[in-house]
Amino acid sequence: MQLQKYRHPFWFYGLSVFIPWSCWFIWAWLSHSPYWENPATVLLGNVLGLIGLCTPFCVAMIFILPDGAMRRELSFAIFNLKGIRPVYWALTIFLFPLSILLAQAISLLFGYSPTQFRIVERMSFSSGIFPAWFLLILAPILEEFGWHTYGIHCLRRRFKLFTTSILFGAIWGIWHIPLSFVKGYYQNVLVETGAIYSVNFLASLIPYAIIGNWLYYKTGRNMFLVVLFHLLAGYSNEVFQTHPDSKIIQTTLLLIFSAVLILREKAFFFSTSHDAEELQGSD
Repeated sequence: MQLQKYRHPFWFYGLSVFIPWSCWFIWAWLSHSPYWENPATVLLGNVLGLIGLCTPFCVAMIFILPDGAMRRELSFAIFNLKGIRPVYWALTIFLFPLSILLAQAISLLFGYSPTQFRIVERMSFSSGIFPAWFLLILAPILEEFGWHTYGIHCLRRRFKLFTTSILFGAIWGIWHIPLSFVKGYYQNVLVETGAIYSVNFLASLIPYAIIGNWLYYKTGRNMFLVVLFHLLAGYSNEVFQTHPDSKIIQTTLLLIFSAVLILREKAFFFSTSHDAEELQGSD
């Protein structure tokens, strides 16, 4: 892999944060304004929301598509499914469903209700004209085809994988901040529920980034697994009647898992090599 080609982190992250922030803060203002009763305003707000969601993908494609070598690497990342060990498939599919179930089980020891294990009748948040379930599918596709086709590589070009994951988790958290002000949206529901749950959401992005990037490079930069990992993370936290405190327990479990993973894979996470191919498959 030619990481030297991914040389514009400031442009990529600058545009990928500035444009969504601009769109989403306008959307947030509209959602709390008297104009929100007008269907045209709701439509405008949702269009602004979608523009912000698409931005990292669009910026990544602007950098990637003109370059033949980068296009080939993108094609490889999309279509290559060979040689992926079963353990990586298992972690991709089961990590988040099992972690939220375990977190709920632990919460029972502290007196929380077993009704958490019931399937929800509707999602915990609204998203305007788009069904919440639709965004839970669309967001992983658009986000990961931005973050993991250019965003992660342009950081990895300069930093060790551990540092890359921490930086990305922090930037991704910053990217989400304006959504905390959009009335009825997932991050806004967290704010209304309690500040500690918003902090937990931001904290959960760190183990997510560490585990997700580990899987990404271990599977030869496979985009299908990255999108599936993101999708299952979102759905696992919405499909049950989970108490918000159980999500804090889940974050703790994922942080412990991440710490064990880092200790077990020190060479993988702290290699000074900037060649992503050398990271892949170093079991």
